Amino acid sequence: MILPCVERETGPAPRYSIVWLHGLGADGHDFEPIVPELVAREWPSLRFVFPHAPVRPVTINNGMAMRAWYDIKGADIASRQDETGVRESVAQLDALIAREAERGVPAERVFVAGFSQGGAIALAGGVRHAQALAGIVALSTYLPIAEKTAGERHAANAKLPIFMAHGSHDPVVPQPLGASSRDHLRTLGYTIDWHSYPMAHQVCAEEIADLRQWLGARMTA
Repeated sequence: MILPCVERETGPAPRYSIVWLHGLGADGHDFEPIVPELVAREWPSLRFVFPHAPVRPVTINNGMAMRAWYDIKGADIASRQDETGVRESVAQLDALIAREAERGVPAERVFVAGFSQGGAIALAGGVRHAQALAGIVALSTYLPIAEKTAGERHAANAKLPIFMAHGSHDPVVPQPLGASSRDHLRTLGYTIDWHSYPMAHQVCAEEIADLRQWLGARMTA
C-alpha cells in the first residue's frame, strides 16, 4: 500500500522527483514550505513527494500515538533500535520510488530526502535500494541499523552521492551521532558532502542554499 502523500510539482511533466520524509510527530506538510525556498528557477520540472508516516505508539513519548517511521525506545536513539519499524519504512520508501518510475521518473532521477527520523530512513533505504538513485539528502539525522549496512547495501548505489547536514547544538540527534554515521558510510566507500551549522534540531537558510547548490549540480534539463 502506498502511503498518503502531499505532492507539489514545479512544472509540467516532472523530470526529477524528491521523496522527502518528515521527522517524528510531524507529517507530510512539514517541509512543503521549503519548495519555493529551495527550487532554483533554471531547474527542470520537479515533483516533490511528502509522505505521511504511519501513526504508531512511540515509547519515549509515553507510548503516545503519533506519526513516526519507527519507534524510539529511549533517549539514546542509536541503541535498542526498532529494526522492524525501520525495515517496514524502508519498504514503504521503495514503494514510493517504484511509483515514481510508473509515473515517468526512473529511480536514477529520484532523490530520497529526510529530516531526523525521515533522514534515517532515507539513508537506510537509499543505500539498500536495488536501482541506482540520484542521491540522498539526510538532514539532522543518523544511520540506523548501521552494523548491518555493509552486508545489506546494494551495489547499484555504491557510488550514490549523499548530502548530510547537522546542527552543532542539536539536543535531539547529537551531532557526534550524525558524524559517526558519516564516518561509517565513508569507510564503506560512499561520498559524503558533510555540512555543519551553528543551530539546534532544525533547518537554516544557509543549509537550504547549500542544498540548492548540491541538488542543482546533479540535475540536467
